[in-house]
Amino acid sequence: MFGTATRARADIPRVEKIRARVRPDLEAQFADVGLTFPAKRLFLRAFKHERVLEMWGANDDGPMVLIESFPFCAASGTLGPKRRWGDQQVPEGAYHIHRFNGWSGFHMSLRVDYPNVSDRARGKRGAYGGAIMVHGDCVSIGCIAIQNEPIERVFVSVLASHRAGRRKVPIHIFPTRFDEAGLAHLERLRTGDPDRDRLWTELRRIHDAFEADRRVPEVRIDAKTGVYSLR
Repeated sequence: MFGTATRARADIPRVEKIRARVRPDLEAQFADVGLTFPAKRLFLRAFKHERVLEMWGANDDGPMVLIESFPFCAASGTLGPKRRWGDQQVPEGAYHIHRFNGWSGFHMSLRVDYPNVSDRARGKRGAYGGAIMVHGDCVSIGCIAIQNEPIERVFVSVLASHRAGRRKVPIHIFPTRFDEAGLAHLERLRTGDPDRDRLWTELRRIHDAFEADRRVPEVRIDAKTGVYSLR
């Protein structure tokens, strides 16, 4: 959740200086895709195989539009979920951004709320790992790293959305795009791992629901099994 310490880390003078510097460009960028800044709704999607982070937005309850795509400059591990501490995996699943760190050792960082209910049900009990971030500086041990100028734009956009009333900005992390090329790649990786294969089937439904109408789907997680489904 957002707490006093989180706000303090997001409101430090360094963040305000960066916000003042990048906001004019963000306002122009959002206007180019028909949005005002800050967007009423913001959504992040990450694709591990393609090594790209997308930022989507909308100013009403209609379909979202793509604002910008950011290439990863570092990410550790392989395709597949994070199931235990120390596996160096970037998680896969439906998450939210729930903390800001404008004084991060990795330039700026947005914390992902891993482990979620699914990870706790399916992972190694008591040893899930944590501190999963989207950050700058192009180094990674289980995090998504993008370059410093892009992380400034993402950080300021998500923070502005939070301040405008969007308490939790969703981020969905997928092994790949579930298009023809992505599905063919996943098929080549199938090695009889039932946990991973089931998860990928569930995540494909979440991915395809957004692709169908450009609205973030409502995701349900079974507390006992960790299985994702659509509401």
